[in-house]
Amino acid sequence: MADFTSFHDVLFPAAISFGATGGSERRNEIVLMTSGRERRNARFFDSRRHYDAGTGVRSLEDLHDVLAFFEARRGSLHAFRFRDPFDMKSCRPNQTVSPLDQDIGVGDGATARFVLTKNYGSGNDTYRRSILKPVAATVRVAVDTVERTNPAGFTIDLETGELVFPPGGVPAAGMAITAGFEFDVPVRFDTERIEVSLTGFKAGQIPSIPLVEVQP
Repeated sequence: MADFTSFHDVLFPAAISFGATGGSERRNEIVLMTSGRERRNARFFDSRRHYDAGTGVRSLEDLHDVLAFFEARRGSLHAFRFRDPFDMKSCRPNQTVSPLDQDIGVGDGATARFVLTKNYGSGNDTYRRSILKPVAATVRVAVDTVERTNPAGFTIDLETGELVFPPGGVPAAGMAITAGFEFDVPVRFDTERIEVSLTGFKAGQIPSIPLVEVQP
C-alpha cells in the first residue's frame, strides 16, 4: 500500500521521461492441470507500471539532474510524479483533451466527489483505471454534455486527485459525468542506488534507473 504522506508533488525531469522505456505489468497465476487444461487467476486487480528512465539520459547534464532528483527524494523513500511517454492523456495520443473523453460516473443528487478514471477496452471487458495524479490545469468536465468551468463548476482535490463539485453544483440523479485530462503516474525509485561509471557513460553505456508505480 502506498503512503501518499511521503509523496513529493514534483515532476520527474520531463525531457528524460520521454526517452524512458517501460509499461504496464499484470500478475497472473497459470496452473497446468493433468487434463491439459489451464487454471488462471489474476493476482493483481490493477495493473502496475514499471519504467527505466536510464534510456532517457542523453548527456552528463541529464545524469546530473537525475542524481539530484534521486537525492532530493531520498532514494526510494518518497514517491513523485512521472510523465508516462506512452499514456498520459484521457484521449488518444494525437488527439486534444475533451470534456467528453471519459465516462466518470452518474450523479445521484448527493455525491460531490468522483474519482477520475480512464477506461481501457469496451463492454464487459472494460478496465477502469483510477487516475490519482491528474494535471489539474488540464482537467475539463461536463455534466450531461454541458461543460463546467473551474473553479465555479468543479475543483480538483490535489491530495487525492478527485473531482469535486461545489454545494449547489452537485450533479442531479441520472446526470452523466464525463471528463478529459492529462495525468502523471505516481512512482518511486525501485532501487537503493544508481550506479554509473563516467568512462562507461562516455562510451555509450546506459545506466539503469528503475521506477515503479505506487498505488493507494
